[in-house]
Amino acid sequence: MQRGRDVKARLDAIDWKILRELQADGRITNVALAGRVGISAPPCLRRVRALEEAGIIEGYRAMVDGRALGLAVSAFALVGLSSQSEADLLTFEARVRSWEIVRECHMLSGDIDFILKCIAPDLETFQAFVIEELTRAPQVESVRTSLVIRRLKNEPAVPVP
Repeated sequence: MQRGRDVKARLDAIDWKILRELQADGRITNVALAGRVGISAPPCLRRVRALEEAGIIEGYRAMVDGRALGLAVSAFALVGLSSQSEADLLTFEARVRSWEIVRECHMLSGDIDFILKCIAPDLETFQAFVIEELTRAPQVESVRTSLVIRRLKNEPAVPVP
């Protein structure tokens, strides 16, 4: 299995079932997974490994409730850079990777260059990050922030037919 446009065509019904089951329960044993998708354990494990090697399965994580750990503030920062030169983009991207408060970062088309999803223990910590780190980054020209009032949906799984 390869990454690319033809990956979807190369996956058969069993592969799709494996993906669906692993997204629902990443801790499932190989034996249980094999039973759910209708094959024996050895070929199931081979298929899972092939999906991992192809980069379709990127990894396995526990879903942790940040609020339960005292991370009460979620916010988004919309960032505009002064330049979109490759050097400035790479420098900003490296800086973003170093900020622990930033949990996701996406480069966008249009008026905004990047959107950052941030979590913090409190509003003061988030504000300090915006003032002392984000707005002081040399490439940053503008920052707009929005606090999350309520999360309506959090579905990290990819739709699988």
